[in-house]
Amino acid sequence: MENLKYKKIKSFILTVDGKSSSGKSTAAKLLAKKFQIPHLSSGLLYRWAAKKILNKKPKNKIAYLKKCFKKFNYNSLKNTSLHKPEVSAYSAVIARILTVRIIVKKTQKSWVQKNKKRCVVEGRDSHLIFPNALVKFYLKANLNTAALRRFKELRKKNRKITLKKVKKDLRKRDYSDTTRKHSPLILAKDHVVIRSDILNKSEMVKKMSETVKKKLKQKYGFRNKFRK
Repeated sequence: MENLKYKKIKSFILTVDGKSSSGKSTAAKLLAKKFQIPHLSSGLLYRWAAKKILNKKPKNKIAYLKKCFKKFNYNSLKNTSLHKPEVSAYSAVIARILTVRIIVKKTQKSWVQKNKKRCVVEGRDSHLIFPNALVKFYLKANLNTAALRRFKELRKKNRKITLKKVKKDLRKRDYSDTTRKHSPLILAKDHVVIRSDILNKSEMVKKMSETVKKKLKQKYGFRNKFRK
């Protein structure tokens, strides 16, 4: 683990974007652990919002979400079941709604500010929300690899799930994310691509951390003597 202690660095935001099961969550967590900074999963915010609406079924969904997010506590999400199929499906639906995205974006920015702009933000459009991030990563994995990952994860709780069904759902979600009108998932020019279907976890975090250190040296002009 490496601890960043330089007062000269005013902002240390790293973004990690990618499609479903591309390995972005694993990469973001490993990167956060490497530099000892907090990690925000944007997907959990949408899942939390989706679950709130599914449970309450409010007439005015936007007004209800605004009220919910005023009392939002990210740490509480760790003890919440947000990966049920119905929640996953509905989170993709509300993610296409501009007003919902504005609410979530406000929460993301507030969380980053509270963490003194030293964090890892994972999602699908994090590079757009934080355009001045130090490094913007994009995780890639072929559909077969992504589907197998998700299948193994879901299989632990649902023995009846099939790989064919998982692959179909992933293809549908990816289409929804890349074709939505507002903030679609794209590979931007300033993204640093990481192939999680080729690299293992240690290789992946090594490549990402080396990219970060190189960027720090270029931007601030010093060698990074991290505390290990």
